[in-house]
Amino acid sequence: MSRVCQITGKKAITGNNVSHSKRRTKRKFYANVFTRKFYWAEEDQWIVLKVSASGLRNINKFGLDAALRKAAKEGHLTEIKTIY
Repeated sequence: MSRVCQITGKKAITGNNVSHSKRRTKRKFYANVFTRKFYWAEEDQWIVLKVSASGLRNINKFGLDAALRKAAKEGHLTEIKTIY
């Protein structure tokens, strides 16, 4: 499950490279996804998530626990790595 945000479910989409002569070739637009560590206070542990920039904004806005519950409800959250 690479380059998929565990909070928002964003992933790569396909499109066209368009040259100056309007020749079209297929390409991929990848999501802005990176690995971050978060402290989950409700469970008293550190977790590692693959999260996009918009996923980080959601975590900052709603809180980690609410974002994780919403992601699990929508089916984006498959597994959480824990760090002790």
